[in-house]
Amino acid sequence: MTAVLSGLQIFMSVILIVLVLMHSGKDAGLSGAFGGGSGGGPFGGGSLVERNLNRWTIGFAIAWVLNVILLLKLA
Repeated sequence: MTAVLSGLQIFMSVILIVLVLMHSGKDAGLSGAFGGGSGGGPFGGGSLVERNLNRWTIGFAIAWVLNVILLLKLA
């Protein structure tokens, strides 16, 4: 069981890295670091594609954390 969850963890890690890298940088410089940028929605995504990308990224991040917790419980 641990081997399956470990393999799933590696797969989800790669997918999560790809999803994060697909996000476009919206804010540049120091003003973006302190919230001075503009965003259309609650996560800064304006278009439908950006919002769906945000949802997929958050979904995979939650699944990744749950898988880590399962792996720690089984170890």
